[in-house]
Parts: sequence; C-alpha cells; structure tokens
Amino acid sequence: MRSFSSPPASLASSSSQLAHSVVYFLMGEAAVEMVRNKQVVLKEYVVGAPKETDMEIRQGKASLRAPTGVEGAIVVKNLYLSCDPYMRGRMRDYSDSYIPPFQPGSVIEGFGVAKVVDSTNPNFCVGDYITGLTGWEEYSTIVRTEQVRKIEVFDVPLSYHVGLLGMTGFTAYVGFYEICAPKKGDYVFVSAASGAVGQLVGQLAKLHGCYVVGSAGSAQKVDLLKNKLGFDEAFNYKEEPDLTEALRSYFPKGIDIYFDNVGGAMLDTALLNMRVHGRVAVCGMVSQHAVSDPKGISNLYTLVMKRIRMEGFIQSDYLHLFPKFLPTIIDLYKQGRIVYIEDMNEGLENGPAAFVGLFTGNNMGKQVVCVSRE
Repeated sequence: MRSFSSPPASLASSSSQLAHSVVYFLMGEAAVEMVRNKQVVLKEYVVGAPKETDMEIRQGKASLRAPTGVEGAIVVKNLYLSCDPYMRGRMRDYSDSYIPPFQPGSVIEGFGVAKVVDSTNPNFCVGDYITGLTGWEEYSTIVRTEQVRKIEVFDVPLSYHVGLLGMTGFTAYVGFYEICAPKKGDYVFVSAASGAVGQLVGQLAKLHGCYVVGSAGSAQKVDLLKNKLGFDEAFNYKEEPDLTEALRSYFPKGIDIYFDNVGGAMLDTALLNMRVHGRVAVCGMVSQHAVSDPKGISNLYTLVMKRIRMEGFIQSDYLHLFPKFLPTIIDLYKQGRIVYIEDMNEGLENGPAAFVGLFTGNNMGKQVVCVSRE
C-alpha cells in the first residue's frame, strides 16, 4: 500500500486519546508517559528464504521519557525504516560476524529516520530528526548513539536519509570510488542494478565517464535502468539462457569493474568475463541470503590468470569519508545529475512483507517502510 496522506495530529491530552493510546505512571513526583508501541519481532531463527511468518506484529508499550540514570540516551518516534538484505544474516544463529544476530522474541532493528521525543544526550534535542540504527517499532529508546547522526538537510525527502544519503548511498559511493578505483572509459557491470545500491553505482559510473551495463529481474526494471537511470545497456538475467554469452555480448572487450550485489552464478560468470587487472567489489550476496547452504565459486582461478582484485567491504570501515560523501551526493541530486528511486510501503505492519520481498525481487528501487509521516 503506497499512500501519502497527511500525518495524524500529535498526541493530545483529551480523555478519548488518553484512553486510546496513552497511560501515565507516577514515578516520584513525575508522570511518565507510556504509549502503545507496535513492534516487529523475530519469532525464531530463519532457515532458508525468509518468510513473513518468521516475524510477527506485537503490541507493546514504550516510555516517552529517556531512562533515568542513563546518560546520553534518546527516545525517538520512528518515521522511516530501511529494508536491507544484510538483515537476513542477523536472523540466523551465527555470532562470528561484524554485527550480532537478532534474538528470537525480540524486536528486530535496522537503519531508520526518527524524531527525538526525549533526550538526556547533549548532542540531541527534542524535535531533532536523526538517522541511525533503531528498532522496528513505533517508538525506540536508543542508548548507544555513537553512529546516530542528526539530520541537518531538509530540502530533500526525509526518507532519503536511509537511502540515497544513508547507509545504502554511502555503500555505493565507497564501493565504487574506493574499492573499484574507476578510470574514465572503464567497462562497468552492476548486478541488482535497480536496487538501493546498484542504481547509484551505475549513475556514479556514468558521471565518471564509464560504459555501464546493469542486470535486473524484470522488463520493468530493465526499462528503468535504461530510460530513467541512464545505464548504457541493461538485461533481464531471468531471460538469459546463458549468462556467459549474455555478458560477452554486452562486453565484447571484457569487464573492467564488476560491482557485485548478488553473488552466486552471476559472480562466477562475471569472473570469466573480466579483463586483465579488473576489479570486483563484493558488496552483497542477495542470491545466497535466501539459502542455508550457500554455493561456492568455481572460477576463482581467473583472479590469478587475469590479475583481478576482488575485495569485500563494509561501509562502516569508511566513515571518515562520510563528510565528503554527503555534500557531494546532495549537490549531484540538487543539480539533477542523479535521481533516486524509492519503493515505499505504508505501515509498520507491512514491514515483514516489504523485507521478504527483497529476496524475490518485488522491490523497485530502495525499499523503505513508512511507520509515520510525523
């Protein structure tokens, strides 16, 4: 459901609203406001492709006051939540990763945009808009705010701060410029090219003077890549009986840069089509997130034969570049030199379906869940 109706009025103190959504508890001489808090909870660790039934909607309660005795905490009202494939990795019982797993029975979390409703943190005031890791719920208390950022740019859509100007946009920026080390005239291939990261990688590559081809999973997405996002060519990988021949037809001279978002057969095939001294940025493995027994790669010998550099990366290793990234991308967007496509689902209750859709290609662009407009 994609509607853009005006936000409801803020909570008032009328008896009808009080009975509907707000409860007050006395703590000493202060009244602590409690509100109903819709939440998305992981039921059990996930095996295989994620399903909507792996999660459930629960009705909890939240305090609108920052916890006493905890310095630096903020309470936020969540507005937009980001759906990202890496979250699937947190739905398994596996702790040897850069980020810990979700706990069954607990609220899942991800990147979001939110409004501060209470704070004991001198860096954040009531009314500030922030972006960072938050819960998949209507209200969250955030104690660790090291990677929470105050939003100070308001002449772009707020939701862009989890997409174009957030983790996914920064991933595209870091992956392309730092990992791929592009040169003008390079031949660039981007998989999952109409997704949150791929769409920006392709546009940055074009601005850099590269020849760019993207793969996607539907005719509509191919049309988007070619006619909206400015890719030189694009193809529907589901309609290609032989991926090796498909890549050879689009890259008769070979691929200089492969920006990999999918892993699996596409990565294996791209390796066969790389040029000498080619670069492969391993950003994601969405084709493997949905399986419990990931498939290996058969063509790694090409790394030696063609002296290819293949490197995985995490955007958080490059946060020192964020102050350069943000104004650069904002300027390109305002100048109309890049565009950004969002797929917005309305309502927290539709969050599980939006997340699961990432693994079946349902999304067109960056998948976002709108919890509240304000």
